[in-house]
Amino acid sequence: MPEKATTASVDAKTPTDRVQRKRGQRVEQIVRTAAALFGERGFDAVSLEDVAEQLDVTKGSLYYYFASKEELGTAAIETLGNDWVARLRDTASEDFESTTARLYAVVREHIAIAVTEYPAALALFLVPKSWPRDQAARIKDLRRRHNDVFAEILAAGREAGEFQLIDVNTTLQCMHAAMSQAPLWIGRLEGDARNAASDTLADTLMVLTRQPDSPR
Repeated sequence: MPEKATTASVDAKTPTDRVQRKRGQRVEQIVRTAAALFGERGFDAVSLEDVAEQLDVTKGSLYYYFASKEELGTAAIETLGNDWVARLRDTASEDFESTTARLYAVVREHIAIAVTEYPAALALFLVPKSWPRDQAARIKDLRRRHNDVFAEILAAGREAGEFQLIDVNTTLQCMHAAMSQAPLWIGRLEGDARNAASDTLADTLMVLTRQPDSPR
């Protein structure tokens, strides 16, 4: 009898699990679509009607998941930003033979995410002042956490004598500026050409960790 009760309990939960899974997939689809629109047009220029039209659903159906455009914007920032930072952290935490190899892997992962998964949504995090105060604060926090991943590796590499940096902050700014533009010129490529361009960009950015002879 106890075993049958346990089985019945599991069976009873199965439909609910399916519903929750479908809901999660739907929310992710809405968030990704909204993030792309916000990134392309800016927060003020996008309405819930625009998101609904892109998804080919009614505006009312969006209210089932999000009470307002601000709430949807927050979800887009948090979902994509947290995922991005977490994946960079995961990459950085792997075993590498050197700090140079670690930095290259993180740079390459960032380029892959930007070009393949979040090309339009990348712009979400570039101009926080264009967002309402609450969302702008969240973006700034995510940018800080994102920046910390690279800053920690650069500091470790310099301490270990692997990197000769003219200036850490300038190096970071150059890296971020180049990586933020990657979707524009690498995104239009496909297959081997895209991989080769991504590798070349990562190789080029690694040159920033080697201090050249001063021309002055």
